Amino acid sequence: MELNFEEHVQERAVLVGLNADCFKKEETATDASLEELEALLETAGGVCTGKILQNRHTPDARTFIGQGKAEEVRDLIEATASNMAIFDNALSPSQIRVLEEILGVTVLDRSALILDIFAQRAKTAEGRLQVELAQYHYLLPRLSGMGKSLSRQGGGIGTRGPGETQLETDRRHIRSRIAKLEEELEQVRKVRAVQRRQRGKNSVPVVALVGYTNAGKSTMLNLLTGAGIPANNRLFDTLDTTSRALSVSDTLDVILSDTVGFISKLPHHLVDAFRATLEELEYADLLIHVIDASDPDREDHIAVVDKLIAKLAKADVPVIQCYNKADLVSPVDIPVGGNRVAVSAKLGLGADKLLALVEKNLAKGQYRGKFLLPYSKGGILDRLHQEGKVLSVDYAAEGILVEAVCGPVLFGQLKDYLTQE
Repeated sequence: MELNFEEHVQERAVLVGLNADCFKKEETATDASLEELEALLETAGGVCTGKILQNRHTPDARTFIGQGKAEEVRDLIEATASNMAIFDNALSPSQIRVLEEILGVTVLDRSALILDIFAQRAKTAEGRLQVELAQYHYLLPRLSGMGKSLSRQGGGIGTRGPGETQLETDRRHIRSRIAKLEEELEQVRKVRAVQRRQRGKNSVPVVALVGYTNAGKSTMLNLLTGAGIPANNRLFDTLDTTSRALSVSDTLDVILSDTVGFISKLPHHLVDAFRATLEELEYADLLIHVIDASDPDREDHIAVVDKLIAKLAKADVPVIQCYNKADLVSPVDIPVGGNRVAVSAKLGLGADKLLALVEKNLAKGQYRGKFLLPYSKGGILDRLHQEGKVLSVDYAAEGILVEAVCGPVLFGQLKDYLTQE
């Protein structure tokens, strides 16, 4: 009996980065970004066999890292029996083709690796639609330039998603597929819009968890809502938005949503494709920015998330900075006060302080009172259910006794029926 082990061969990759003087900070490669690339590779199921960081004033138009450095990478690939090279920077189609000829192995860039992880992780129909759309947008301009990357058979990192035949046959077919995916995602947006309008009618504020990938957002959602979402120590563990009801206090209920984690050099077409999910940020009444307090690159990662918040969220939305994993660092290393709080979601510490901040940010302009409504005004009770939060109802001989929380407009209209604030 012949055994085929080919499917179980783990991808062995040399990681390569270019630190060029002409690059913006977010475009260049560093030791830290190569470490993150290694974590991405491990998330995709591969293993790093070596790293090479090249320093140049400008990238080489043909080989990106220069002919000599490319040959050095080839020698390392041969010495480590690797079958792939992954670049931390974005590569052009022609650079991928030239590098594959020199190195003799498949060449991917950071964007392709992230897309591969997303293809593995997307579970819902919506998530798969978004990933497929992002893959087509990435691959369409690269069709003429990609060699081994498209011709490889049998799966593995960089080959998930749209099939080889589809990609090589007809650009018009791909463009029509993109149009169809965008149309389907537009339907998803319309469904979300209906859900948001319903939430608006019920006056339920939306709180969105955002943060750098692996900061602990899913663990935070579990702590606050008991959602039971699997929370693993790996990058991009959450792709599909999860929303749960949360009672912050006896006067405030919210919808709490978990979102896909951000990462530096996140491909713009991936952000665009996941707009249907990320637009939750645009309509959120409050953002909780979950930060890994123990992250050595914490400040850089905060800046990445802040930049995407500025792009995707409402301009005036309040943001709570929630320093998670606070049990792993000294208290003096965590800024607190204002809209900042220290939490350990894993140990269940600090949740009360976080909820107090949520209420402080969202309960502005809310009034609590006890009202005696005549039975002839029973319709007001329906309004209180729709526009506020009814805490108790008691039907007495003299009328309907209602304790409720509502906004200033409705509260003003009910002042004649107020018995106790």
